[in-house]
Amino acid sequence: MTPLDLLDIDASLSEEERQIRAVVRQLVTDRVRPHVAGWYEDGEVPARELAREFGKLGLLGMHLTGYGCAGASAVAYGLACLELEAGDSGVRSLVSVQGSLAMYAIWRFGSEEQKQRWLPAMATGEAIGCFGLTEPDHGSDPASMATRARRDGDDWILTGGKMWITNAPIADVAVIWARTDDGVRGFAVPMDTPGVTAREIRHKMSLRASLTGEITLDDVRLPADARLPEATGLKAPLSCLTEARHGIVWGALGAARDCLETALEYATTRTQFGRPLAGFQLTQAKLADMAVEWNKGMLLALHLGRLAEAGKLRPEQVSVGKLNNVREALAIARQCRTILGANGVSGEYPVMRHANNLESVLTYEGTSEIHQLVIGQRLTGLSAFA
Repeated sequence: MTPLDLLDIDASLSEEERQIRAVVRQLVTDRVRPHVAGWYEDGEVPARELAREFGKLGLLGMHLTGYGCAGASAVAYGLACLELEAGDSGVRSLVSVQGSLAMYAIWRFGSEEQKQRWLPAMATGEAIGCFGLTEPDHGSDPASMATRARRDGDDWILTGGKMWITNAPIADVAVIWARTDDGVRGFAVPMDTPGVTAREIRHKMSLRASLTGEITLDDVRLPADARLPEATGLKAPLSCLTEARHGIVWGALGAARDCLETALEYATTRTQFGRPLAGFQLTQAKLADMAVEWNKGMLLALHLGRLAEAGKLRPEQVSVGKLNNVREALAIARQCRTILGANGVSGEYPVMRHANNLESVLTYEGTSEIHQLVIGQRLTGLSAFA
């Protein structure tokens, strides 16, 4: 498949998985790569247009079943995330938030009426979803969320705000998590409901080819059937995060692969001191170390994917994958930048864009510190979160 596959990991994939990967890779080659540098520089992306194209290929909610979803395997979904993020982390985020957060929350916790209303349209990309958990003052500590939902007769009144919400500026529905007298509950909130406003967050230095917003909820009145009936307690949104993190375990490897392939091509064609950069021992040492870490990350992602397919994947195992693969992908991007020298900071090459994006990926869906604490609790039996 690629010179980077030193361990013949590709042979562990099924023919169907390789075909899905090839289709997504071609889509990224045709639809993303020619434009993504401009999207990133301008801070604009045709997200709705992309969503419809992704929907035609069954990429939105592809690991879910029914309601127009493809029902693909966990590994197939991971490979799709890898190829999407090889194009850009922001593009992969569009798909991840749509499928693994917004759609999954409705699919797993919603009523049949909610599923029928939203999921078929979201699977085609005709409706866009977002996931409102993070708040301006509560990122890593969702248990302290300030957004409230109170009963008013048969209705619910939501008040509060959510921050750093991918897809929010163009979303048709937001899955909003709020504190009630009975604990944390989830709501499917149409974005055209009176009292709901979304403001796009501009001037980002990372994930610029992704739409990010702040959601304000000003006494938003919702009918009783807006609540996700099966979502009770904080475990519900956290399970959605676990679902999304699995895609990130794979996606980060896509960004790292693109950086490695760029650096390898550059090093073999760029001549200094009379020979290619790749002919110097220090350059080969860098490439070798990065390739080893990439292959280890692929083995980890594949193992977690097979556990997910067997229904045995645990949250702390996903934390191992997210912590390791994003951390190593960022280190690979930074090291590849050194091989490209000054060209490494040019928008003509994807390396610095990937590095900047991975700074956000390192933080969202649980910071590295949070995942270290999850793993630490598993190792010691002691919680160090507070």
